[in-house]
Amino acid sequence: MTKLLQWLLALALLGVAWIALTLEPLPPPWPQLVWPLPTYLLVAFGCYSLATVGHRLATFNDCEAAARELQSQIQEARADLAGRGMTF
Repeated sequence: MTKLLQWLLALALLGVAWIALTLEPLPPPWPQLVWPLPTYLLVAFGCYSLATVGHRLATFNDCEAAARELQSQIQEARADLAGRGMTF
């Protein structure tokens, strides 16, 4: 099962639960909590997404060996193109 299907299944289950709670008559304090629940979940998901992106950005690894190898390949390609008459 792909990640997309997992997310869609979770959203469908949450949607069905929310619809079941809103259609069923509930005691007085509960409707005030159930109606804005999708908005609360959307804000919580946004906060989670921002935190995840920020964490992954802060812990991003530098690959110095790969960068040196790429720079050497660029120099080789420039030398080859210069030998064929291209100027930079």
